[in-house]
Amino acid sequence: MQLNNKMVAAIAVVVVGIIAGFYTMTSTDETKEANPNMPESNQQVDEDLPPGHPTVMRGDGSTDTVGGVPSAEQPINQARAGKAVEPQDAKFTHFRVGDRNVKALYVDGSVLWAGTSGGVVRYDTATDDYRLYDYTNGLLSNGVFSIGRLEGRIALGTYGGGMSLFDESKNKWENFNVPNGLGDAFVYKTLEASNGDIWIATWSGVNRIRGGNLRDRSKWDIYTVENTNGGLINDWVYSLAEGKDGVIWLATEGGLVRYKDGKWKNWNHDKGVGASYETIKNDPRFGVDPASMSEHHARQAKEMGLEGVSGGGAYNPNYIVALTIGKNGDVWCGTWGGGLARFDGKKWRNYTMADGLPGNLIFSLFQDPDGDLWVGTNKGLARYDGKEFTVMTVEDGLFSNTIFSIAEGPDGSRWIGHFGGVTHLLAE
Repeated sequence: MQLNNKMVAAIAVVVVGIIAGFYTMTSTDETKEANPNMPESNQQVDEDLPPGHPTVMRGDGSTDTVGGVPSAEQPINQARAGKAVEPQDAKFTHFRVGDRNVKALYVDGSVLWAGTSGGVVRYDTATDDYRLYDYTNGLLSNGVFSIGRLEGRIALGTYGGGMSLFDESKNKWENFNVPNGLGDAFVYKTLEASNGDIWIATWSGVNRIRGGNLRDRSKWDIYTVENTNGGLINDWVYSLAEGKDGVIWLATEGGLVRYKDGKWKNWNHDKGVGASYETIKNDPRFGVDPASMSEHHARQAKEMGLEGVSGGGAYNPNYIVALTIGKNGDVWCGTWGGGLARFDGKKWRNYTMADGLPGNLIFSLFQDPDGDLWVGTNKGLARYDGKEFTVMTVEDGLFSNTIFSIAEGPDGSRWIGHFGGVTHLLAE
């Protein structure tokens, strides 16, 4: 189902460019003054990483972040800030971030936090003030993959820079990395469970900090495929969520995992996760097969028996990219090319383009207070009301059809993160 004209008219879409304002206002010389060692452009640095580990993006070209000794709490030096100015007569205001993914969004009252591959932006929607934080003023890595709260502080999961906590009252960052107990310097999600435990999803397993005491190394546990006897089905843990009765759900590259009272259980494609290749093989996918550009996706294609098959790198239903728990306890999983999977605790139900989704690669999931599920795909945004999907694309006002992140404001509006920008979808 596509949005009709009446629905489009009822939903005002504003595309804003928070980070663009910063990069427009701050010259290269001013930025280099903040960090004289910064090179002329970002560099990709291959570090001493496990085979197949993603390349570290470093703005300063250094190679000592991964596995390095974490810094102490760092004050913000030469904070870069300004105001986002919107043309008063424009229906759409472009909030662009350049060639960067907006992988995470977090709304805290009037403040929007946008995590990108070039740092994290704090944007106060009430005043239009914004501030960019990156490696020059507190973070250990510019790449931000997740945003949440731990210990009442903003918590960032980063690419190669571990986990960073921000104390807004002191304007200071505190960084946690491998020497503190992290399984890996690539952090994909953080979760503070109802029993006080903190869970951290990494490239090399999942951490549990018993009682949430981050500064007591003896409280840090690391769970891997090896030490759980395969209970954790894959060491790449991509997302976390808490379900009913304190159950911890983990999205991994190998399937869905359940943890409760020290016991593990898992499900993969053979057990029902994701649609079959026969179901989706004729559906549109990426314009370029990821397997032709990435060794990682080429290996995935081979594992799925699709080596040499056109588009094979865009299909791995075991790979759960997004995870959320429904109000009724159902577990929703966004897969890599296998569509949207729902688990009610007993059986699986998979949804694909044939059911109304705009795309089969699911990058983000969000359930609103009304119980509707918002699904970010490679081909647009879908809203599922339990019966059918309503679809929104660039033709309806989205900045891009690729949806990496979704968050809701206190006024019921939605913020949508893409490659290159953010869409603000006003409440109906």
